Amino acid sequence: MQKHIDKAKILVETLPYLRSFRNKIVVIKYGGSAMLNETLKKQVVQDISFMKMAGIFPVIVHGGGPEINNFLNKIQKKSEFVEGLRVTDEETMEVVEMTLSGKINKEISANLQNQGLNAVGISGKDGNLLIAKKKFINGQDVGFIGEVETVNTELIEILIEKDFIPVISPVAREMEGNSYNINADYAASAIAGALKAEKLIFLTDIEGLLKDVNDPSSLISRISVSEAQKLIDDKTISGGMIPKIDCCMEAVKKGVSAVHILDGRIEHSLLLDIFTDKGFGTLVYNDN
Repeated sequence: MQKHIDKAKILVETLPYLRSFRNKIVVIKYGGSAMLNETLKKQVVQDISFMKMAGIFPVIVHGGGPEINNFLNKIQKKSEFVEGLRVTDEETMEVVEMTLSGKINKEISANLQNQGLNAVGISGKDGNLLIAKKKFINGQDVGFIGEVETVNTELIEILIEKDFIPVISPVAREMEGNSYNINADYAASAIAGALKAEKLIFLTDIEGLLKDVNDPSSLISRISVSEAQKLIDDKTISGGMIPKIDCCMEAVKKGVSAVHILDGRIEHSLLLDIFTDKGFGTLVYNDN
């Protein structure tokens, strides 16, 4: 009997969080090991299912770098990166779009539907969801890499209203018709900001933001936008962590209530974040 009582207590403990997030949009940037490890993939789908059944509106934006690398290796095309972004010529862009908008996007949608949920896989090109412009890195032309100019949320809002979970691949178009590869973190940030989401969650392969990258105990559990900017200015935050924190800061500035960098390697990390006070990872919030 006691184990059943303990289960009931756990359910009761979730009530405040259910009230906070019910009928709210939560954008999930899905990437890292949680997309590659079969056990973690199953748990992420279960977590999203639970969120949806609890009255939360999940919106998924996914990456797919390792899958793109695998396909490029098969056609013996070398991958080149500049400041963490994939140099994308015309042939690479075809592979990126085929892999992201085709294979990965539809697999995630199918996995959600196997849980009895309605899910629709779309790309940023559908319904002019993401309009992009060409991105230059330090003045260098790196091909079909784009940055988001505008987000048209109408299609997402219609899908949510009709009880579907949108699953979005970060491929965009420009007004002239060219397709662009968008970094998934930046796409998720732009979409969350446009939707004024209650929360944006980055599933990653790191514990969160560390003051010292070599010391896991230096994890920063909460940080404001102004505090984060100071750490960037004084070089405490450096290298590949800067784009991630920039995305967090931009989303908060655009109206997202909070952004959380989570270690997606932890079992059921999404449920732990949404429905408990067992804080882990790094929460980025506005100063106001």
